[in-house]
Amino acid sequence: MMRWFRKTVKSEQSDDQDVKVMSNETPEAPEAQQEELDQAAGEREQGRDEAAATTLAAEEEGSRGKSRDFSETILSVREVHRTFPVGGTELHVLKGINMEVRSGQLVMLKGRSGSGKTTLLNMLGGLDQPTKGEILFRGQPLHQLSDDKRTVLRRDQIGFIFQAYALLPLLSAWENVELSLRMAGVPPQQWKPRVTECLELVGLGKRMFHRPFEMSGGEQQRVAIAKAIAHRPKLLLADEPTANLDSQMGAQVMTVFKNIIHTEHVTICMTTHDPTILEVADHVYEMVDGKFIE
Repeated sequence: MMRWFRKTVKSEQSDDQDVKVMSNETPEAPEAQQEELDQAAGEREQGRDEAAATTLAAEEEGSRGKSRDFSETILSVREVHRTFPVGGTELHVLKGINMEVRSGQLVMLKGRSGSGKTTLLNMLGGLDQPTKGEILFRGQPLHQLSDDKRTVLRRDQIGFIFQAYALLPLLSAWENVELSLRMAGVPPQQWKPRVTECLELVGLGKRMFHRPFEMSGGEQQRVAIAKAIAHRPKLLLADEPTANLDSQMGAQVMTVFKNIIHTEHVTICMTTHDPTILEVADHVYEMVDGKFIE
C-alpha cells in the first residue's frame, strides 16, 4: 500500500515538473504564427491550382486525342459514277469520285449548285446507288445492299440534316426529337433523358417545348441536329445546313457540329458553298462538274 502511494506522489510530482517546464517555454508570437499559417495556406492553394491545371490539360489532351483518332475508316468511295437518263441521252453527274472519311472528322464537300455535291451525299447515306463504282460504309458495301438492308443501316447508324430542317410543324422541339427515337426503336425508358441531353447539347434547353414556327432559323436547324444525333449514329450527313442562315447563326451551327464530334464521337460529312466555314473542316473536297479538283 505504501509502495503504491509513493509511486502516485512521484507521478504527480513529475506532472508538476512537466507543467512548470511547459510554462517556462516562450510562446510563439501570434503575428509570426499567423504568417506561417497564411504561407502554408497559400502553398496549399497553389498546389491545388497546379493540380487542377495539370488535370485540365490532361483532359484537353485526351479529348483532342480522342477527337483526332482517325484509325477507323467510316466511308470509302472508289471510282463512283452516276448517270441519269434524260430523254434519249444520259446526264453524267458524277465522274469517277474517290474519297475517304475517317472517324471523328468533319469533312466538307464544296462546290457550286449543280456540281454534284447533293447527289454524292445521297449515295453516301444509301439513299441512291452509284451507276458504277463502290461505296463502303464501315466495311459494308452500300452499293450491294438491298433497299431493306440500307434502310435498316440508315435507321441505326446514319443521321441526316436537311437544308429545309425537315421538322414537323405541329410538334414541339421535344416531340420532334422524341419521334426520331421512336422510329429508331429506342426503348421508351430512354426517351426522356436522351431528348433532354440532345436539346441541351445544342443549346436549346430552355426552348425544348416551343414549336418550329416559334423559333428562329438557327434554332430550328439546331433542333434538326438534335433530332439527327438522338439515336447515336456513327455518321452525320448534312446538306448545306447553313445555307438559309446568316453568318452569325451559321457560325453557331458549326460550333455545335464541332461540339458533338467531341461529345457524341460522331463523324460529319456536309455540303456547302459558303467559304467562311471551310476553315473549321478537317478535309475539304472541292467539286466542279462532277469531279474533285485539287
